[in-house]
Amino acid sequence: MGRALALAALAQGQTSPNPLVGCVVLDASGELVGEGFHRRAGEAHAEVMALGRAGTRARGGRLYVTLEPCCHHGRTPPCTDAVIAAGISTVVVALRDPDPRVAGGGIRLLQAAGLEVISGVCAAEAAQQNQAFMHRLAHGRPWGVLKWAMSLDGRTALPNGASQWISSPPARHWVHQLRSGVDAVIIGGGTVRADDPLLTSRGRSSPEPLRVVISRALDLPRQAQLWDQSLAPTLVAHAKAADPKACSWLDALGIKRLPLDPCEPRELMAQLAAQGCNRVLWECGPELAAAAIDQGCIQELAAVVAPALMGGRAARTPLGDLGHTAMEQVIRLPATSLQQLGSDWLIQGVLPGPPAVEA
Repeated sequence: MGRALALAALAQGQTSPNPLVGCVVLDASGELVGEGFHRRAGEAHAEVMALGRAGTRARGGRLYVTLEPCCHHGRTPPCTDAVIAAGISTVVVALRDPDPRVAGGGIRLLQAAGLEVISGVCAAEAAQQNQAFMHRLAHGRPWGVLKWAMSLDGRTALPNGASQWISSPPARHWVHQLRSGVDAVIIGGGTVRADDPLLTSRGRSSPEPLRVVISRALDLPRQAQLWDQSLAPTLVAHAKAADPKACSWLDALGIKRLPLDPCEPRELMAQLAAQGCNRVLWECGPELAAAAIDQGCIQELAAVVAPALMGGRAARTPLGDLGHTAMEQVIRLPATSLQQLGSDWLIQGVLPGPPAVEA
């Protein structure tokens, strides 16, 4: 199962709206005869790929898969049919599929066909690997990661707005890798105006993640790297009452627009979930970041801290006002990890989450 999990991880950021799945097939004597992983939506599932490589040697053997085999017709036929037809005797499953179209149905079909099914092997590891997929199904919105880079004194820009570059090249390379594992990167209009970012993985992901700008009034610069979609697509979310001339200008550029009512992070996340996004990255300014946290759109934090002192009372900080008036209200991450990136330090952790709601 460890090998199956490692195979599944090879498609990180590429499978949405589907989960990450890896599969290993052993023959009746216990020899490895086939393996595979789901590469992207619409392509073969992990079980079908592994069984195809195993061929007739799969008969009487064992199949290890990180997620319960599907039992419904989607873009591809049910994996349960392929497993049964291959003559597999035992199926070992790490995690039951929370998708209501499966939800134990795949296991029941295999058992009804006379196969032995063992479930729960490395379940915690499989759940961690697919936490974004499971979060979208449970909450109706993608798993949100908020990233920022700041100085040792908590500044993200100088009083005059200068911010490039706070972090070291190794830290920036890490950010490019982080982007390669998400479906969308989100910023606000202020970040477009201040930084003119490119927001790509610098070739680490193909296709590149969707670049999303949320701007209520569409007060956006006419020249920006995001308007060139030769490297990556761009989506602009805005209020329904936004300036019609600005809407027409974006339409002429071929930029896809998403009117929202109200134009808030919560509504944007619901729309991205409907488009199949499992995991998104927020690289926005302090006010939008605070709003995203307040509306339950952030589940994970990644803060790069540079050993630098920027100073300035008017300098920008990572977060706007969260409305806290007492220390008991402060958000505390239950667990964090620390990693060195060149001369910088990366602090990561998961925020306390809200209760699940029906998707």
